[in-house]
Amino acid sequence: MTASTANAQRFREFKMPDVGEGLTEAEILKWYVQPGDTVTDGQVVCEVETAKAAVELPIPYTGVVHELRFGEGVTVDVGTAIIAVDTDPGAGPAEAPAAAPHEAAADEEAEPQGRQAVLVGYGAAPSSTKRRARKPQPGVPAQPEPAKAALQAELNGRAAPAAPAAPVAPAVQPAPAAPAGSAVPAAGRPLAKPPVRKLAKDLGIDLATILPTGPDGIITREDVHAAATPAAAPAEAPGPVAVAAAEPGTVDTAARERRVPVKGVRKATAQAMVASAFTAPHVTEFITVDVTRTMKLVQELKQDPDMAGLRVNPLLLVAKAFLVALKRHPEANAAWDEANQEIVYKDYVNLGIAAATPRGLIVPNIKDAGAKTLPQLASELGDLVATAREGKTSPAAMAGGTVTITNVGVFGVDTGTPILNPGESAILAFGAVKLQPWVHKGKVKARQVTTLALSFDHRLVDGELGSKLLADVAAILERPKRLITWG
Repeated sequence: MTASTANAQRFREFKMPDVGEGLTEAEILKWYVQPGDTVTDGQVVCEVETAKAAVELPIPYTGVVHELRFGEGVTVDVGTAIIAVDTDPGAGPAEAPAAAPHEAAADEEAEPQGRQAVLVGYGAAPSSTKRRARKPQPGVPAQPEPAKAALQAELNGRAAPAAPAAPVAPAVQPAPAAPAGSAVPAAGRPLAKPPVRKLAKDLGIDLATILPTGPDGIITREDVHAAATPAAAPAEAPGPVAVAAAEPGTVDTAARERRVPVKGVRKATAQAMVASAFTAPHVTEFITVDVTRTMKLVQELKQDPDMAGLRVNPLLLVAKAFLVALKRHPEANAAWDEANQEIVYKDYVNLGIAAATPRGLIVPNIKDAGAKTLPQLASELGDLVATAREGKTSPAAMAGGTVTITNVGVFGVDTGTPILNPGESAILAFGAVKLQPWVHKGKVKARQVTTLALSFDHRLVDGELGSKLLADVAAILERPKRLITWG
C-alpha cells in the first residue's frame, strides 16, 4: 500500500448526498461539529435545506473532524465533499488531503462511478483520479509576482498600478498572450470547482478571463470576487460622477432595497407555481355557505372523549367534507399523464395541506386520507402541521399528493384563487368564518358564514363535475349530519 493510498483511507470525505427525488443541490444551514471534534458513525453533523425540506445529515465515519469544506449558508452541489474526517487520529501526523477537493473539481467532466447514496449516509469513496501538475511551456519564462498582479488587474477590468509598469513591461513584451494561455489552455475549459463555476455564472463573469491563483491553475472564489469588483474610477474624473448623482428628477432607491437570493423552498415553490399555472388550465369556482351547524359540531367534538388529546378545529371538518365529496365524485381525483397521453384515476386520496413555514410554503399530505376515521384524520393533521412548523417535513411527506386544501381563513382572508399543486387535480381554499346577516328559516339572522373556492384542472374536471364537487362540500358544511348519511 502506498503512502498516498494509506493517507486517502485515513482521511475520509463525506459528500453531499441526494436526500431524495433527484435533488441536485442543498444549502448548508448549520454545522453541529467543528474541526477537532470527535464524531461517530451515524452522528448528525449538519443540517441542510433542499428545495423541499430541511434535513439533518449523519456521517458514516468515526474519527476526528479534520476540515469543514464549506461554511453555513453555502449552496453545495450533490456529490461535492463537504467534510473530511481523520479516521485514525492516533496514528500521528500525516499529510492532509488538502488537494483532494481541487482534484475532484478539476476532473468533474469524468464519468461518475455511480449515483451518490441517499440520506442515510453511505458516503462514496474518495476519488482516485489524480491530475499531474502542469509543466511550464518551453520558451515561456515564469512570470514574477508583480507581473501576475498586473495581468490579473488587467483581466479583471482594473487599471494596473502605475509604479510597477516599467519593470513589468520587459517580461510581457516577448509574448503578451503567453501568461494567460499558460493558465487557461486554449484546448480546454478553465479549471474551477462547481460552486465556483456557479458563483461566476451568478455574477456574470467569464472564467476564461480570470487568471487563476489556486493550485494547478484552479480558479478560486477569491479570483471570481476579484474579477467581479468594479474598476476604480480615475482620480481625475470625480466631477462627472458627482453631476450624474445629483441630476435633478432622479431618486436613488438602491440604498433602500434588499436583494435576497432565490433558493431552497422559495425557489421550489416558484418553479412549481409557474409550471402549474402555465401547464394546467385552471378554473376557479366560489360558493358562500352558512357553517353555523359545523361550528357547533366543532365545539361538541372538543368535549367528546373519543377526541380527547386531539386538535379539533374547523379545518378538520372541512377536510372530512372534502374527502366525502370526493368519494361521491371519484372522477375528480385524477392526474394528467402528458407523456403517455392518459388520465390516471386514483382510488386513493393523499390529502395535501398547504402549510406556511418560516422557510416558505410547503404542501405535505396525509396518505390514504379517505380511508381514515375522524380521530385518525385529526391525529395525522396535527402531526403534519407540527412537523411542518418545525421545518422537519421530509421530501417523502410531500410526494404523491392528489388534492389539496389551503386554509387562507387563518389570515382573515375571505377567499382566493388557489393555484394547483403540480400533478394534482384540485385545490380547495377555505376562507375566514365570519358572523354575517343571513336568511335562515325565512328570517334575517346573524349566522357564521364562509366562502369556499375550488380550483381544478379543466383537462381533468369539467365544469359540471367541478361544480358538483364544490356544492357537495358546501352542503356537508351547511348540514354536517351528511357526513354520516353520505359518508
